[in-house]
Amino acid sequence: MKYFLLIFSSFVIASLRSLLRGSTRFAVLAVSLCSALNSSFAVQPRPNILFIYTDDHSYRTLSCYEHAESWARTPNMDRLAARGVRFTHAYIGSWCMPSRVTMLTGRHQYGAQTMRMEGEYPGSEYDPAQCRFWPAVFRQNGYHTAQIGKWHSGRDAGFGRDWDHQIVWNRPRHPDNAPNYYLDQLLSFDGGEPRVTPGYSTDNYTRWAVDYIKGATREAGKPWYLWLCYGGVHAPYTPAERHLEDYPQATVATPADIYPPRPGKPAYMQKIAAWEKGADGQPVLSGKAMGSEVGDDPARDQGRSLSSWSRQYHQAVRALDEGIGQVLDALDESGQRENTLVVLTSDQGYAWGQHGFRAKLAPYDANIRSPLIVSMPGTLPEGKVCRTPVGGADLPPTFFSFAGLDLPWEMHGHDLKPLLLDADSAWPHTTLLPFTADKFGTACDAVPAPPGHLHKAGVPWYLMVARGRHKYIRTLEKGETEELYDLLADPEELTNLAADAAHAATLKTLREAAVAELRRTGAKMVDTLPPTKD
Repeated sequence: MKYFLLIFSSFVIASLRSLLRGSTRFAVLAVSLCSALNSSFAVQPRPNILFIYTDDHSYRTLSCYEHAESWARTPNMDRLAARGVRFTHAYIGSWCMPSRVTMLTGRHQYGAQTMRMEGEYPGSEYDPAQCRFWPAVFRQNGYHTAQIGKWHSGRDAGFGRDWDHQIVWNRPRHPDNAPNYYLDQLLSFDGGEPRVTPGYSTDNYTRWAVDYIKGATREAGKPWYLWLCYGGVHAPYTPAERHLEDYPQATVATPADIYPPRPGKPAYMQKIAAWEKGADGQPVLSGKAMGSEVGDDPARDQGRSLSSWSRQYHQAVRALDEGIGQVLDALDESGQRENTLVVLTSDQGYAWGQHGFRAKLAPYDANIRSPLIVSMPGTLPEGKVCRTPVGGADLPPTFFSFAGLDLPWEMHGHDLKPLLLDADSAWPHTTLLPFTADKFGTACDAVPAPPGHLHKAGVPWYLMVARGRHKYIRTLEKGETEELYDLLADPEELTNLAADAAHAATLKTLREAAVAELRRTGAKMVDTLPPTKD
């Protein structure tokens, strides 16, 4: 509504100036009216942006989403959805670091020059002069910027360059503390020497975010951007003590393709085996197997049932939901709710049994589809659902659009504002999600020969394209089958339609769309794509 009023007021002003030009008496009237309109509309402050970013968080844990477990409860995330736009098919990233790099640059992995993983995992580096992060641009244009929580994008976390305020758990700088997702984190406050900080991390991050929103740790009078990076619900999926007894009757259905074979899927998918049949016939964790989360503890987890594991995962979500409720309350209590764009999403989703996985990485919705809710009461519609597929690269251009700033460099995504204003509007863009394992920038210029194209969890490079109701997957391995799924008719992606003559036109369209997106975004790998199966 604010944007409509601005446009309308400008039209009225221009019309009056044209009609009343030449008459002194009317000119005075016109000036007075113009002044009134300008004072009412043109001085609207630039919006704050609260970007809530969870970790390994499946959309299926939010009770406002279809396919959520019937016993799951997330009242605060549901409250946010009721006051905003909920996207059903958001493909934010494929795994942790690449997703965050896209959030900071607006570019896919192959467009993030100098970014690299090196040393002890999760060690990583980049050259800030060549791999620029856009929060610095917000900072240079009058925004106060802050980052609170998990950092997974190079040893340099950017305090004083990208961030005015930062409370950071820097995993690349301190790999010895990298497993401490929930307790005894080594945190640095505004560039100071890191110190072990007690308390449950989700609650800590929430408390510090509330302080920031209410003005305790930011400069008054400036619009602000806060990236709140929760570590939950990443492994080891540790609930807050107060939630250890939640969901006592929780059970989950066994996914149809939890065990191989998986007809119509690539060869590597026949090897995924993170689960096996237990003594009672129910799925249990098989320990360290393809399709399991990297860094898991087999001694701890082997033999756990699917329902037990899923219950623990959902228990950890409870503190996230409470924290999100508290930051929303802080916005309301401080009178900032209507001038704050709130975006909730996750770096990617997480499978619990689907297609044999207990991990992210793979190109299937169960693995990578994220929640995405965008809210700004008074500016954006409330209680709307958008079923158009969108991607992580779309978020930075959207932030710039709301801030009224020009993009500082070419970004790969598109401003989501048209969909936010009208969830059913036509969307001419293709959503591409490329997976290049641990390679970035020029290291992605050519598709490596096997086994150099594999992630350590056994997933090869791929291209995923989503448009309308269909998804196309191209595994970047010579002679591998293509995949095509109808996400409305087959949301679990069990039936590959690529070999069905009735869908040949759709297959061809999406295959060409994948290549076109690579070319549009300057991906040199487009000239080295291995041929698919005839």
